[in-house]
Amino acid sequence: MKIAITGKGGVGKTTLASLLAHIYAEEGKRVIAVDADPDANLASALGIPIEEAEKIRPIADMADLIEERTGTRPGKTGGIYKMNPKVDDLPEGIGYRLKGITLLTMGKLKAAASGCYCPENVLLRSLLKHLIVDRSEVVIVDMEAGIEHLTRGTAESVDVFIVVVEPGQRSLQTAKTVFKMANGLGVRKVFVVANKVRGPEDISFIKDNIKGIEFLGSIAFNHAIMEADMKGFSPYLYSSETVNAVRDLKKNMEREL
Repeated sequence: MKIAITGKGGVGKTTLASLLAHIYAEEGKRVIAVDADPDANLASALGIPIEEAEKIRPIADMADLIEERTGTRPGKTGGIYKMNPKVDDLPEGIGYRLKGITLLTMGKLKAAASGCYCPENVLLRSLLKHLIVDRSEVVIVDMEAGIEHLTRGTAESVDVFIVVVEPGQRSLQTAKTVFKMANGLGVRKVFVVANKVRGPEDISFIKDNIKGIEFLGSIAFNHAIMEADMKGFSPYLYSSETVNAVRDLKKNMEREL
């Protein structure tokens, strides 16, 4: 199972990514959790202690590794470097392990109007393609509000693309934009998950405004999730109600595939 999760900042996509990772791991499956959001909050959501999470370096910042694998140091102008660097050993080599879950923190892609083929981007995209196309583990990718890390070949191998929304027009507009981008890259299944739902009216509002995108289910607003975040704890250990809601979402998702 290869799952990519995105949405506007603050909607709860990292919470969903962390809960799915724990639920698959508790079933005995090997999980690779990929933090592809530059804000890099997945470590704390998974329950990695803050002092440990702060030591995790994004791969995009590992200049020595990038130079070793691509042949060019980040920031260096000109030169020739490998477009298909070796990446298959990186999950075991640099991943952070936590109870059946291996965390990889990608870091920010270097922006460019036409798509930057700098060594950082080449390594990150090669690694993500390897994880989604070649690996046998469950791979869950927590992305920023877009699909910048995905190329067509990678996107076509994603089993499920989840856009997390909350009741609000800006969140839903982001979902519609991402849906179009995902379809353009060949993603097969795109679902919407409603988070921070206060009641049936919120669900109706979201369904009425996402015509054409499949609605996977909802997660109720829960103060315990906010409290876990403030204390740096994993929501997996803090709210059984939310965990059960995500288990139901997972069942719905697997039925649709």
